[in-house]
Amino acid sequence: MLYLVATPIGNLGDITLRALETLKNVDLVVSEDTRTTGFLLKHFEIKKPQMAFHEYNEEKAADRVVGMMLEGKNVALVSDAGSPSVSDPGYRLVRAALKAGVEITAIPGPTAVITALVLSGLPVHSFTFRGFPPRKSSARRKFLAVDEQSPHTLIFYESPFRLVEFLKDCLAVYGDRPAAVANDLTKKFELVVRGTLSELVEKSATMDLRGEFTVVIAGFEANL
Repeated sequence: MLYLVATPIGNLGDITLRALETLKNVDLVVSEDTRTTGFLLKHFEIKKPQMAFHEYNEEKAADRVVGMMLEGKNVALVSDAGSPSVSDPGYRLVRAALKAGVEITAIPGPTAVITALVLSGLPVHSFTFRGFPPRKSSARRKFLAVDEQSPHTLIFYESPFRLVEFLKDCLAVYGDRPAAVANDLTKKFELVVRGTLSELVEKSATMDLRGEFTVVIAGFEANL
């Protein structure tokens, strides 16, 4: 059986009892980064063999893991933080497991998408998660333009190295909409900066940007 286990996005206290029970009982933990997952397992005094599963070995590793599950092994798939397969490796393994007839279940838990959304102060009743945008500005603006007139709140992930330029492109495509930038969610120095896109461009340009950011932007003609 394949267990899709959500892990904390920052605060280790957010791990669920079901997640801990599952990690203790599976035969193998498949993880995006075995060092990061190893720290998590050690913190909760769980000793389990691990296998790395990332974008560079997905196909080969997926075949191997599916083979183990067909032999009767139980496997937990985790990412570095949050729910596996959401902007992280895992989709290929899920598809391979389903094709092979392997039973799958999910152990839900923290996710930056929902946490940032509810903290943003923007409409939460309908939203679109777009993941990581393209790295180059020209491709990124085309990517953003798809949702230019979408009424739904938009959610993106972005790295600290491209955050300011991303916000500038958002301003150019969407206009000066209300938005929020979230960082270090659930951690001691959790940060949520709210304002218009032009204000966020100005503020972000002066910030010490580290870690992954979640950007939440109001939909077209949102009723705020």
